[in-house]
Formats: sequence, C-alpha cells, structure tokens
Amino acid sequence: MLNFNTLIVYPLVNILLVIYDVVFNNFGLAIIAFTIFIRLVTHPLTVQQLKSSSAMQEFQKSKEWQDIQKKYKDNREKLSQEQMRLYKEKGINPFSSCLPMIIQLPVMFAFYQAIVLALAATPIQFLAFVKNIYPFINAAQLVPLKSHFLWMDLGQPERLPIFGIGVPVLAILVVITTYLQSKMMAMPTSSNPKDQSAMMTNMMNLYMPFFMGYISYTLASGLAIYFVISNLFTIGQYAALGKLDYRNLIPKRWRPAVQEPVKSKFDAVPAYDPPAIETSTSAKSSSKGLRRITPKAPRKKSAKNRSK
Repeated sequence: MLNFNTLIVYPLVNILLVIYDVVFNNFGLAIIAFTIFIRLVTHPLTVQQLKSSSAMQEFQKSKEWQDIQKKYKDNREKLSQEQMRLYKEKGINPFSSCLPMIIQLPVMFAFYQAIVLALAATPIQFLAFVKNIYPFINAAQLVPLKSHFLWMDLGQPERLPIFGIGVPVLAILVVITTYLQSKMMAMPTSSNPKDQSAMMTNMMNLYMPFFMGYISYTLASGLAIYFVISNLFTIGQYAALGKLDYRNLIPKRWRPAVQEPVKSKFDAVPAYDPPAIETSTSAKSSSKGLRRITPKAPRKKSAKNRSK
C-alpha cells in the first residue's frame, strides 16, 4: 500500500545516498547538493510564480482597481467581491504565487524524516533505513553514514560553542535569509488598510522568518542547512531574473522621495487644436451652417425728392 513514506520519504533517502556517494561520503555536501537539485527541479514553478507576481503588480497599479478601492473603501465585503471579479476577468490566480511554497512543504517534512532515517540512532531506525534502500545502491559500502559536518552533528540541533555558550548560528542564518528573501521578493500590496490579502502578506513576511528559525533551532541541523541553502539559491534565482527589489529593505519613511520631472512653462500651455470642419454632400445639410445674404431693397424716394 502506497503511503507518504513510500512516495516521498524513501525516494529522498535514496537520492541522498546517491549524492552522498558522489560527494565522497560527505553528508553535509550531500544535503547542499540535494537542495540545489530540488531548486532546479522546481525552477519552472519559480518562473510561473514570477509571472503571477508581475500580473499582480500590474493589477495593483491598474486604474480600474484603484477606482474600486476608493469606491468601496468602507465596504470590505463588496471590495472583496469586486477584487475576485477582477481576478476572474483578467485571468489572475492570486494563489499561484504560493504554489512553490505549497510544494516545498511536503518536501521539507519528508526531507527531515529522511535525515532522521539516514542518520539512524537506534537499531530499529537503522533496520528501517537499510530495508528501504533500493537494490542498485551499494548499501554495504555507504552505511553507516558519517553524520558530522564542520562543527555540527547533522542529526542533532546545531549549536556553536562560543565562550562556553551554545550559539544557534544556523537558526540565526535561517531567520536572516528568510527575512531577506521575503522582503526583496515581496510584490507591492494594496495601500488600503482593510485589504485582507495585503494584511495576510504583511503578517507572513513578519512571522515566517521566526517560524522557520524556531524549526531550525529545535530540529536536526541538516534541515537548517537545507533552509539556508534554499533561501540563498532562491535569492540568486530572482536576482538572475532581475526580479529583486532591494528598496524593500529600506523602511518607507527613510526612502528617498521620487522627484517628478519639472515641467516648463510651455508644458502648461495647451497646444492649439483647430476645430474640425464638418462637410456633407447634401445641400441641405451644408446650408445649415451658412449665413443667408439677401440683397437690400431699394429705398423709396420721398414726395419731396419725387417732385424734383
């Protein structure tokens, strides 16, 4: 019977083993190479996310949407209805930008289980690990796997001892890189404080880095390496495609104001536009705009002038 482990976890374990064999039995490098492999596989989804983000940016700038925001600024329900109507008319899927994250979630959970399974700490876990290795992999040559990388035990939460204090360096890096990624890749949101989508986006950008940092702080350090490399690789992808906005890292009140070009005195003078002259082949219609000129009748002579 197919289940989550059979479909996702065990294939990931075997991919890790193949990469582990390629990178000279270094499990840390295997995790880094595996992360890059996953990001390359999901690159088409990243491109689709960029297209969706660009469409949302154009939508936010459209005059039609801005007029609707002004019209229904005090009616949240009607504003949401009009927003969904415009999404449908313009063929915009507001959830398509979340698709890579939705796909990454099961991979993340499965990857954590794969690390725990590959770095088996008990005989039962080791038996389950060996049992699900594919036949074409030489398990006898690879297991047990070497779990140490730099100062870390990849199966345990990471701590770097500094002056006798265990500092979670990877968890801090996860928070920083997740924050940078969310800020520089954030698309412009509505200025309306009652817009639900804008509120949700701002909340996600604020709380997601700390949530990912907490996971990295409490779970295996191999998963934290996956987070850091994934964030850095994603930032590099967006930078290569020219889609990073570095201005988002600066608070709005500290951003330099964008100066509009100064207009000259000639710009205020409208250009002369002569009125159009309508012509018609009909004599009746053409005579409407003409002034009829009739000759004056001769003045009658008075009796005094007739006598002369």
